[in-house]
Amino acid sequence: MTDGFAVGDHVRWNSEAGHVEGVIIKKHTHDVEFKGYTRHCSPDDPQYEIKSDKTGHIAIHKGGALKKA
Repeated sequence: MTDGFAVGDHVRWNSEAGHVEGVIIKKHTHDVEFKGYTRHCSPDDPQYEIKSDKTGHIAIHKGGALKKA
């Protein structure tokens, strides 16, 4: 599954507070511990670490939750 996202891409996603935009800072292709939880990732199903433009907070999402901004 190729989703076309890379480090440095500006993306948008829907959060409980509404739409958020940010920049991808890392692409995870192996399981990673994030905020106390194990996020399951693989080369075929990566997850992306994203820094919010507005708040600077870091989030992690699968490619299916993201859209290029």
